[in-house]
Amino acid sequence: MTRAYNFCAGPAALPEEVLLQAREEMLDWHGKGLSVMEMSHRSDEFVGIAQEAESLLRELLSVPQDYKVLFLQGGANLQFSSVPLNLLGSHSSADYIDTGIWSNKAVKEAARYGKIDVIASTADQHYHRVPQQQELKFNKDAAYVHYCSNETIGGLEFDYVPVTENGVPLVCDMSSTILSRPIDVAQYDMIYAGAQKNIGPAGLCLVIIKESLLDREVSSIPTMMSYRVAAENDSMYNTPPTFAWYLSGLVFQWLKRQGGVAAIGEVNARKASKLYAAIDESRLYANPIAVANRSWMNVPFTLADTGLEKAFLKEADAAGLLNLKGHRSVGGMRASIYNAVPEAAVDALIDFMHAFEKKYYPA
Repeated sequence: MTRAYNFCAGPAALPEEVLLQAREEMLDWHGKGLSVMEMSHRSDEFVGIAQEAESLLRELLSVPQDYKVLFLQGGANLQFSSVPLNLLGSHSSADYIDTGIWSNKAVKEAARYGKIDVIASTADQHYHRVPQQQELKFNKDAAYVHYCSNETIGGLEFDYVPVTENGVPLVCDMSSTILSRPIDVAQYDMIYAGAQKNIGPAGLCLVIIKESLLDREVSSIPTMMSYRVAAENDSMYNTPPTFAWYLSGLVFQWLKRQGGVAAIGEVNARKASKLYAAIDESRLYANPIAVANRSWMNVPFTLADTGLEKAFLKEADAAGLLNLKGHRSVGGMRASIYNAVPEAAVDALIDFMHAFEKKYYPA
């Protein structure tokens, strides 16, 4: 079987090495005669798998000791509710930065639980850039400041980490960028990330949270949404998504073998740079995002002749370049080039784009 190049935004490509290892261990994990999917999450074997995954993640991201790492059910969408329920506490409001569809959804969901102030938005500019630090109008009594570091659908990302005022905690939805390059976890008070980009399969969500925030939750919070309860029970208050947790651990092992986040960051920067260069040098393709805010992970592009879109997608599929259709809300094309998408895939896409333009849109 020949595997295609998968540019899906999520669930996204997984490293082939990881899939092969999971296949080998599917029926008989380490000679135990059963699959990880069949193990008790309380067994010594699975507890060992879980502890190793957390240890590797802490190592890869240099997570400080005063932060808890939680492996939770559900994706980032569930955190749109969990964040205010856990962090509003006695505060009357929270600050949000609006840079696209996902941060806007977070605003609307959080507004169900308290007063939400959008302290900056680029909606009137079609989300083609992110607000700069000087544009952020913080409320001194806010419970926290929330932003999305990378808008998967729009293909734009922050080129800086916002600095809050008066010690207000910073919360970041890092679903599309976590593990794609080095970050300083200590700049954040909480990070959350849906797994299905650079971590593992869908159904799992990582939360990295400062221990000092664990006692803020509102009294009516559902037990299963409590970060404190999850932390006290090592993310096993109930049966966790064990297979997704195991596969994520394999991805962390793979990432360490690649040289860690610093090494993968160099590859990701190179992949993005050459793809944007191909777009910018073209007459047919265009990217609408401000150059400083172009996403490394999600590269949207439009065709000057929209009538060519169907042909582009059909011929791309035939060439083994899959899932290039843009999100239904914005249209166009989008290539998601996460960690597991090899540089060869980007090279193949660029070659296809050049050939397609020469065929259908010659100078």
